[in-house]
Amino acid sequence: MHDEELYSIGDAARRSGLSVSTVRFYSDEGVIDPTSTTEAGHRQYDVHAIARLELVRTLRDLDTGLDEIRRLLRGGTTLQGLLTAHLEVVERQEHVLRARQAVLRALIKQGGTTTQADLMHRLVSMSDEEREQTIEDFWNEVGEGLDVPDGFVDRLGTMRPRLPEDPTAAQLQAWIELADLVRDPAFRDAVRAYLRDGYSTAPGSVIASEPMQEFIHTTGAPITEDLIAAHHAGEPARSPRVQELVERFVEATAALADGQDTSRMRDRLASAFLLADEFMREEEGPYAAGTAWYDQTHGRYLSLVAVINGTAAEESDPVPYLSWIAEALRSSASDA
Repeated sequence: MHDEELYSIGDAARRSGLSVSTVRFYSDEGVIDPTSTTEAGHRQYDVHAIARLELVRTLRDLDTGLDEIRRLLRGGTTLQGLLTAHLEVVERQEHVLRARQAVLRALIKQGGTTTQADLMHRLVSMSDEEREQTIEDFWNEVGEGLDVPDGFVDRLGTMRPRLPEDPTAAQLQAWIELADLVRDPAFRDAVRAYLRDGYSTAPGSVIASEPMQEFIHTTGAPITEDLIAAHHAGEPARSPRVQELVERFVEATAALADGQDTSRMRDRLASAFLLADEFMREEEGPYAAGTAWYDQTHGRYLSLVAVINGTAAEESDPVPYLSWIAEALRSSASDA
């Protein structure tokens, strides 16, 4: 095409990928004026007009309104600004489509009714504050009057779902399932029963006590993580590296108990780990990860929160390293 050559409306339509009627419509609406008109009244377009027609076609494919296109072509906005605005629209549409996809999948899976469809739509449309309140109500009811150490349920309740600004379909599906679960009185009762039976008496009540929870999750967490990492790496319990970690662990534990580091204390710590190992290996034990009771109650809550937050789920079988730590402690006690 030559810059000064003029093309009929049919040629302009063919070159821009539009129909003749559409090109005529854009002319009548004042979007793209023809370059000139013949004496017989036929519209003609040069290469610049055809290029603008191609741009309009692209923008219309993105659902851009004619008023926006007019402003762009008349210099009222920039192409960069217009494309940026439309990217935001497309991203919002993507979020809506993902939410709808999650709702549809959940409904198909559950054989949903009209009532369930309405509920799921409201769940994915919740604000951050509404989602937070839903979880807050769940933990308040679960913990009310529960005979477990003070502060334990509050600590469990800090593990909250945080739906990202741009969630995936899997995260939305997990949120739908979690929100449905925490509203279910039967699920709330099951979680209460699991926590009561697992943590109201020893050894669960010892694990759930405030000093022990503080040590597990705060002061002793880095040292424990280092020990677990050494176990995963295949380090022998009696290796110098592991024994060095044991020294740090015992020092921190002694400070927690306001006691002194002695061989007897190390032996008692080893016995405690072996007790925890036995407790968690019980097939019917309420604390045992991987059992039906755990997986259907608190374990299910945690696994869904992990999906929503995009974090790795907690290790489903924490048992192997407990007896290994006990062996490391016993070894250090014999050398002390």
